[in-house]
Amino acid sequence: MLDGKVAMITGASSGIGAAAARLFAAEGAAVVLMARRSEPLHALAQEINALGGRALAVPGDVTKSADAERAVSAAVEAFGRLDTAFNNAGYGTAEGRLHEIAEDVYTQTMDVNVWGVWNCMRHQIPVMLASGLPAAIVNTSSVAGTAATGASAAYVAAKHAVIGLTKAAAADYGQQGIRVNALVVGPTRTELLERAMAATPGLEEAFLSHTVQKRMAEPVEVARAAAWLCSDQSSFVTGAAHSVDGGATAI
Repeated sequence: MLDGKVAMITGASSGIGAAAARLFAAEGAAVVLMARRSEPLHALAQEINALGGRALAVPGDVTKSADAERAVSAAVEAFGRLDTAFNNAGYGTAEGRLHEIAEDVYTQTMDVNVWGVWNCMRHQIPVMLASGLPAAIVNTSSVAGTAATGASAAYVAAKHAVIGLTKAAAADYGQQGIRVNALVVGPTRTELLERAMAATPGLEEAFLSHTVQKRMAEPVEVARAAAWLCSDQSSFVTGAAHSVDGGATAI
């Protein structure tokens, strides 16, 4: 599905990002992996390369302009171009009501989820435009990007903003061959969510009660949707908030 593509994946050291790295590589893409944690990122790249794939680890922080630029440049230097990107890095808590959120938690939530997506796109898009080839970007939002879900108000606001950035970018670049879509992700068994559930009794039951399927997703189930949106198979899809949520937004 992604044969010959060059893909950049953020938040790639674990969870949905790591699942996407393995899947994109298996589907034929060369993958450039970005995350703050260097050791698991390099281990994942080595795993993919050992299986015959093409992977490059570029540790970095999506909130830092130089780091995002370095990852994009590494993709071009190693593989010649950048065709697609999965901006998946995120951060969130279930910390209290709006007035109880600590300033540093609010700032980090907005920085990683909103600034991070914008920061990556502003470095990815010029390279995609310069290639003159069709390109695709997928940004990870959440069910919290469509409604208040019980996550913190900061996270709800941030994930709404991701959908807004996605629609604006789709409108800005649609006539130049760049498609931009978002994933509306439901409860998924990632490190981030496992920590939140461990810290908040009853949170897992609350998540399950708000899905049609009454279960949580495995990371690869979300990665499959991202792969499709990054592929030419979704060539007439742009500006969409694509639900991968077990039916959470249906009820």
